[in-house]
Amino acid sequence: MALRISLAQINLLVGDMPGNAERVVAAARYARDVHKAHAVVFPELTLTGYPPEDLLLRPELVVRVEKALHHICRLAQGIDIILGYPRRRGESLYNALGWIRDGAIRAEYFKQLLPNYSVFDEKRYFAPGSEAVVIELAGVRVGLNICEDIWRPEPVAQARAAGAELILNINASPFHVGKSPEREQLVQQRARENGVPIVYLNLVGGQDELVFDGGSFTVDAAGGLTQRCGFFAEEQTLVEFERQGDRCSPVPGPVAEHPDEETAVYEALVLGVRDYVKKNGFNGAVLGLSGGIDSALTLAVAVDALGAAAVEVVMMPSRFTSDMSNQDAEQQARALAVDYCVIPIEPAFKAFLEMLSDEFAGMPMDVTEENMQARCRGIVLMAISNKKAKMLLSTGNKSEMSVGYTTLYGDMAGGYAPIKDVPKTLVYRLARYRNRRSPVIPERVIVRPPSAELAADQKDEDSLPAYEVLDPILQRYVEQDASIGDIIAAGFDEAVVRRVARMVDMNEYKRRQGPPGVRITRRAFGRDRRYPLTSGF
Repeated sequence: MALRISLAQINLLVGDMPGNAERVVAAARYARDVHKAHAVVFPELTLTGYPPEDLLLRPELVVRVEKALHHICRLAQGIDIILGYPRRRGESLYNALGWIRDGAIRAEYFKQLLPNYSVFDEKRYFAPGSEAVVIELAGVRVGLNICEDIWRPEPVAQARAAGAELILNINASPFHVGKSPEREQLVQQRARENGVPIVYLNLVGGQDELVFDGGSFTVDAAGGLTQRCGFFAEEQTLVEFERQGDRCSPVPGPVAEHPDEETAVYEALVLGVRDYVKKNGFNGAVLGLSGGIDSALTLAVAVDALGAAAVEVVMMPSRFTSDMSNQDAEQQARALAVDYCVIPIEPAFKAFLEMLSDEFAGMPMDVTEENMQARCRGIVLMAISNKKAKMLLSTGNKSEMSVGYTTLYGDMAGGYAPIKDVPKTLVYRLARYRNRRSPVIPERVIVRPPSAELAADQKDEDSLPAYEVLDPILQRYVEQDASIGDIIAAGFDEAVVRRVARMVDMNEYKRRQGPPGVRITRRAFGRDRRYPLTSGF
């Protein structure tokens, strides 16, 4: 074989330069001793993790990166190492890729195209590079570039013109539905344009709201897929190249399957929850289990992420909670073997009503009392979270968050919101998907009409359009920035569209105060969508 490269699709912790450096050393030794590789490749900004955000503005970060690089150079001998890190040159900071050989950095490439859209704001931190860098590995001329550089033709063409026979592209490319096939099609196009094979190495793991799905892959000079790593899991795999005339061609290797949409989203939720809870040092998770579909799905995700022993659920019935809900919640808790308790909120609710009786004298009960019940539950759950050092998972979905059908300081209370970017119609699909793996969510939870159960005989559709109508409107208005006129022209009822748009616009203040959660769509609330709280638009 002409060239053997070990791909280290690993999970890193943002800001933990010493820990990330140890991960690099361990993977480099594995690549050297087990894979017998010439080189090992790591993701974008390996040493800081991605995205480091305003940690990049702290002067000591560069000092810590230098110490980590020195540590790697000293301990990881006998194999070439290619990895990402920030590099300061004069007054400028660059998103760099370094090539380490025999204990020293032999070459550095600076990322040329800095994404500044969606969840990315690299122009806030980095200056762009401009030069191609081509190194030699086992007699093969290898061009280096980073993530966004592959999305435009120029950097690859520049490296090819500089003599590259192979392109190594390191990435921190976050997941959203449909992202992986999009990446592969783009890289295949670059390979065909330049007649050069490309190795695409991606990060894996959860970082706040972002999930990186891995799926690293290799294509040949004709754009044909020759190898693909798995998704949503760490993996270190070997890709081999051989000479065919004057070309360097990848040897076909294992090709992991693309997960279908439900599988991909569910695995993203699991990985996001696992990493957020564990990387932040919590003992596990706690959530309120109502007998409804949202908390049912959240519980299944939490158990799959953390294990049943680390998850606790609390059932908090009120005067409006049906026996069906109590029964279904208990059935699911038993099916998933989690600790559970029942803490009725009626005493707290009565106490608040009494405290406010003079203030509310002569006024009928309305949404105020409904919200008070949700806030009683929030107090209970946050108390358990504080006392037991367990992350409180809130259970609201994207449809509810979009239109404000959720209670600030009530069911929005929590440290992490696993399904906040999951539309309600997808929640049902994911529940069915999880039950196909093993039946843990009671069928009645899935088929019964959804209800907040904060008032007598309450149903979601008393306050909202049917979710089958609501979700397509929200997708257009929130994720595609479509105008009200365009949505109406697509066939939706004008009154419904205007009402939904008004609810979305009015509730930005709630979303701004909500917990972070896993991003699974192209346009999640948070880093993706930054709207003013006060606006006359």
